Amino acid sequence: MTLALQPAPDKQPLNVQDLQLQLPSPLVLVVLAPHPDDFDAIGVTLRCFHQRGDIIHLAVLTTGASGVEDGFSGAHAAAEKAALREAEQSASCAFFGLPPERLTFLRLPPDEKGNPRLDAANQACIRDYLSTRQPDLVFMPHGNDSNVTHQRTYALFRAAALADNLQLWAVLNQDAKTLAMRTDLYMPFDADAARWKAEMLRLHQSQHQRNLNTRGQGFDERVLAVNRHTGLTLGCEYAEVFELERYGSGD
Repeated sequence: MTLALQPAPDKQPLNVQDLQLQLPSPLVLVVLAPHPDDFDAIGVTLRCFHQRGDIIHLAVLTTGASGVEDGFSGAHAAAEKAALREAEQSASCAFFGLPPERLTFLRLPPDEKGNPRLDAANQACIRDYLSTRQPDLVFMPHGNDSNVTHQRTYALFRAAALADNLQLWAVLNQDAKTLAMRTDLYMPFDADAARWKAEMLRLHQSQHQRNLNTRGQGFDERVLAVNRHTGLTLGCEYAEVFELERYGSGD
């Protein structure tokens, strides 16, 4: 399906809910999450599509084992930490209502620093995943980010999309470590939705505790602080924001 979707001509960002009125249904959405928990960072937007009846697939690219403090919940070995983080992601997806068969852990082989390799094998894995699902929209963190795994997720996706001339839109979300981006699309939300999102984020207990230990604030507070700051600039309580990027012939 080729979507006639364009950023607003007056340079004002589009509201996700207004945009949905123009889009056919059901759409196929893919979320490429660099780590377990990146899905949850845009949970309100994804819930809006889920409630509309769109089909969401989630691929978690890495185990995120390095993000678990040693000894948390008895985990010391990398395999134990990976299993812990994947269990947290499964729990949050169950809370969200994502069917378990739509969640895939790709476990891309990392380099010596723990980031997914920018090699032909990992690119082929992303190509196969996208080819099987034929998405209309692909969500992921913006590539202009200080987190190397976020950067490489975008790079692997872009290489795959260009190699196969995929016809789709990339929807690149703001993250706590995003350096700069254009705001084409936003999802405003209120305090009730923020409480729902906070509950989902706290299911990533290893990340919640690590943030409390290292930053003095919970994982939920950290993510929602970004949403609150962005929302103020857009005239709402909270907002998840995105940059749109078109792929396919006719770009």
